[in-house]
Amino acid sequence: MTKIIGRNDGPGSRNEHYDVGSRKNVSRREIVSEIKRGEHPDAHVVNINGREYARDNPDRSTTDNVNRRKP
Repeated sequence: MTKIIGRNDGPGSRNEHYDVGSRKNVSRREIVSEIKRGEHPDAHVVNINGREYARDNPDRSTTDNVNRRKP
């Protein structure tokens, strides 16, 4: 499973780019398209104020959340 990490690089710390495994700065639009195509089965898309964002599917872990804090 490839981890998706939000970069919090947009206005108000929104995710405009994500790190996906070894891929850095993947655009929000690109990762949303990949999720919709089923390329990331442990993630889903949410629509917030007309913008789509990547989110991890719910589980008991907080260490794999898209918006986890980077070490």
